[in-house]
Amino acid sequence: MAIWLNKDSKVIVQGMTGATGMKHTKLMLGDGTNVVGGVNPRKAGQTVDFDGTEVPVFGTVKEAIEATGANVSVIFVPEKFTKDAVVEAIDAEIPLAVVITEGIAVHDTAAFWSYAGKKGNKTRIIGPNCPGIITPGQSNVGIIPGDITKPGRIGLVSKSGTLTYQMMYELRDIGFSTAVGIGGDPIIGTTHIDALAAFQDDPDTDLIVMIGEIGGDAEERAAAFIKENVTKPVVGYVAGFTAPEGKTMGHAGAIVSGSSGTAQAKKEALEAAGVKVGKTPTETAKLAREILSA
Repeated sequence: MAIWLNKDSKVIVQGMTGATGMKHTKLMLGDGTNVVGGVNPRKAGQTVDFDGTEVPVFGTVKEAIEATGANVSVIFVPEKFTKDAVVEAIDAEIPLAVVITEGIAVHDTAAFWSYAGKKGNKTRIIGPNCPGIITPGQSNVGIIPGDITKPGRIGLVSKSGTLTYQMMYELRDIGFSTAVGIGGDPIIGTTHIDALAAFQDDPDTDLIVMIGEIGGDAEERAAAFIKENVTKPVVGYVAGFTAPEGKTMGHAGAIVSGSSGTAQAKKEALEAAGVKVGKTPTETAKLAREILSA
């Protein structure tokens, strides 16, 4: 089992013919991802050869879905075109759109997220500014290295791409059902709570690792959700314990304002909900290991 992505997922790449899209399409195919097409209106009708695998290019997401049955899109287009690309994916009603692009204006993200809601939320958006989603051994959509872990029974949801990779590597001997990088922008699509609910319902996920960071109140809201709805063990880590007030930390959403959004406040909220919180990623992995071996 897995959440949102599996071996049967048919993936299209918006922006496949750009340098970044080409690079990561090749890596995704190498991980066994079923990439069935790319989207570029200027190159429709062409094909791209990835080491012997011919991938067709379509003019629109709708055309790609009609021709291939695609149900996942991963978006690598430049930030000034990202809103239009996501809106196109929403209009085509693709079930999952993974937005890798960083540097998107917040009002653009707000616009396409609101648009998805008006259209009935038929498209789940992951991101933007995220590493994507991987179900090891089945499918990898985004930029997560596919060779740092294996299939297993841990579910991972993380704001940070780098910490996603580290946690997967730390627990590589146990493995993961699915790992989701939700991104750290002020406005994102899929949240910690969405992933927690999905992992709670996945019979093959035994433990959930949740990685947050300073800024906002997403982790506090996730703690309240865990307390009321999650029966599986959850282990957490919050990046930014030493960040001073007003300090940004990599992500646009990671800024402390007064006592709001501090790592300590998030840690306390999570622990009050029964979540074991590590002081470092390595300690967090150790806590997960101890729970699974108990």
